[in-house]
Amino acid sequence: MGRVGLTPERLTRAGAELADEVGFDQVTVSALARRFDVKVASLYSHVKSSQDLKTRIALFALEELADRVADAVAGRAGKDALAAFADAYRDYAREHPGRYDAARLRLDPETAAASAGVRHAQMARAILRAYDMAEPDQTHAVRMLGSVFHGYVSLELAGGFAHTAVDPQESWSWIVDSLDALLRNRTTHRPSDGARPAPDRSGSTG
Repeated sequence: MGRVGLTPERLTRAGAELADEVGFDQVTVSALARRFDVKVASLYSHVKSSQDLKTRIALFALEELADRVADAVAGRAGKDALAAFADAYRDYAREHPGRYDAARLRLDPETAAASAGVRHAQMARAILRAYDMAEPDQTHAVRMLGSVFHGYVSLELAGGFAHTAVDPQESWSWIVDSLDALLRNRTTHRPSDGARPAPDRSGSTG
């Protein structure tokens, strides 16, 4: 591959492809330079460092995954939306394991706030509104869904389910069904009829 047309965007996409091939941890400016058959120094006018490259890949993966999830859940609600949401994450992780790892990269607060990670949280909360769930249960549920989906996908990608006769897809469907039942049956505590919640004067925003 030649150096003509190198841009931060092209390098980011190439880095994402490299992550899928060799693992996100192995992505560096040096590895990318070898992929383009150019000197490392020629890339530093486009990316500042290997950490900058990884951050760009993480932001790219978050955006790509958010777009996929949004397409999957469009027009759906309740269990259908939950299943589409879950399947989109799992399918993306299996198709793009390096990019999926990149999407878990810890970003600084300012970068994270401007990233597509915000869209992921918004979509999860939109799905949970169909379950009539108020705070703080909604936040608990968002964290539960993320933990369950990420945990299952990570174990599956690592070959953790390869030694039993039960099809992993059966377990995945069972888990989604169980999550739906749990969310539907979860009691949300609200003020009694006619009562208003006491104002929060603590100044906390979280």
